[in-house]
Amino acid sequence: MGDVVDVPGVAVGHWTHPTERTGCTVVVFPHDNEAAVEVRGAAPATRETDLLAPGMSVRRVDAIVLTGGSAFGLATADGVMSGLEADGRGHPTPAGPVPIVPAAAIFDLVGRDASVRPDAAAGGLAYRAASREPLTGRHVGAGAGATIGQWTDPTSATRGGIGTASLVVGGAVVGAVAVVNAIGTVTDSPAFDPPFWAGDATNTTLVVVATDAAAAPVDRMAVRAQDALAASIHPAHTAHDGDVAFAVRVAGGPPADPVHVTEAAFWAARGAIRAAVGLE
Repeated sequence: MGDVVDVPGVAVGHWTHPTERTGCTVVVFPHDNEAAVEVRGAAPATRETDLLAPGMSVRRVDAIVLTGGSAFGLATADGVMSGLEADGRGHPTPAGPVPIVPAAAIFDLVGRDASVRPDAAAGGLAYRAASREPLTGRHVGAGAGATIGQWTDPTSATRGGIGTASLVVGGAVVGAVAVVNAIGTVTDSPAFDPPFWAGDATNTTLVVVATDAAAAPVDRMAVRAQDALAASIHPAHTAHDGDVAFAVRVAGGPPADPVHVTEAAFWAARGAIRAAVGLE
């Protein structure tokens, strides 16, 4: 179903810990872009998301980091910033360019050595590994420690992961990458079942959608990506999760109907979520 790197200029890199189930993923963008974010989880672990709200002075990004390690893992963005700075990239200021690197984390500390988390060095390695090669494998980068399926039985967790998808609409490309670390399950037809409450279990899904469609409405794309999350995962947006969706428009693509682009964002995000758990 395609890959987020089908969007022109978008590159992705991963760092995966050699022994522990954790890692980070970096999505790198061309300089000329516009970005937005939609946060619906009530317990997010994020960095630099306020900058992407409507009305802010800098609504572009150099890269977005998706990481394991809970809030500790947000340190990966430091390494990505250092790499971008070395490459002369960032928002221009009188003191030199300042890289803009929003980040969001999943909670993957349970069931392993919780003292091992992705750090700045890991982020730097993921940035240097960024390429336009398609994703291979679900259990790499930020998806390495992701789990799903504890909603009705806390002993029944299986591995989640990272997935990607893309669509073509009006000659433009809309792609997505998703990290699925859900207490619930990915399903086409959710039904209400009195759950076994799993206490400290977490439910976080992170999504990045990107397009080269000219004048694409990034705010609406982020909303529709969150809609795809809610339509695909049961439950989502709970008091204990950190669901975050980013949307980025890169320059240089053809015009496309804005409504079609936002709907493509929904379907690309849905495809990436399903691919992350092996359903696509």
